[in-house]
Amino acid sequence: MQVIKNKKELQSALEIPRGQNQAIGLVPTMGALHEGHLSLVKKAISENHTVVVSIFVNPIQFDNKADLDNYPESWSKDLELLSGVSEKIIVFAPSRAEMYPGKMKSKRFNFDGLEKVMEGEFRTGHFNGVATVVGLLFKIIEPQRAYFGEKDFQQLQIIKKLVEKIGLPLEVVACPIEREKNGLAMSSRNERLSKLVREKAGFIHETLKTAKSKFGTESATSIKAWVKDHFEKNKFFKLEYFEIADVETLTPMLRKQKNREYRAFVAVYADGIRLIDNIALN
Repeated sequence: MQVIKNKKELQSALEIPRGQNQAIGLVPTMGALHEGHLSLVKKAISENHTVVVSIFVNPIQFDNKADLDNYPESWSKDLELLSGVSEKIIVFAPSRAEMYPGKMKSKRFNFDGLEKVMEGEFRTGHFNGVATVVGLLFKIIEPQRAYFGEKDFQQLQIIKKLVEKIGLPLEVVACPIEREKNGLAMSSRNERLSKLVREKAGFIHETLKTAKSKFGTESATSIKAWVKDHFEKNKFFKLEYFEIADVETLTPMLRKQKNREYRAFVAVYADGIRLIDNIALN
């Protein structure tokens, strides 16, 4: 397994597969890998000749410095997990200076409103930071496919919009949410939860499943009120937002429309750690 920290060295390593028109797949990560990440890597390996897994904690997408400072790192474990999947993986692990020569600064994007709701409302500048670093990775690696998990569904839709607006010949592949035994969506941040709260955090997914069961017969307003009340009764979790939104536009649902798909989205604080999740409703 190759570990490369230099952009030019990475591009040189990719010259052979690119020259032979062999597909290159990209799995962007911030490290602290878990089975959710590995499911993306395995899918990428099944669909491409060469797979690059990037490991880079991107400072400009954090709106909270404490969250950046406390973001988990497990470099040795990450490499061990990846080598257990395939020795053919190329790991791209640039420094901040390598990724951002000069001043670290987000570009400003217009994603037709996708960036203004939910995560965009509560995390100022987050998606500009995400799109900036992903755009750089696309430029450096020039993959045919890039793999993103549906846990960050809003991010997934924004990356698709980025590819559309830039006009890249690139397929964005959506991968299902991987969950722990109790239903908690896998996340690097889960490692920071206490054992007790992590065990009880299945409550989040159970709440989403109940919201889904109500979706067929109740209004969005009624479901949102129930979710808010349900969280207020649980001392372990603090609800930041719950929203039912159109899958394509991410606009909040006011009235259910035929031939439209909807998802329920939630952001929660537990042990001071922010967790997100979502579920398809129809």
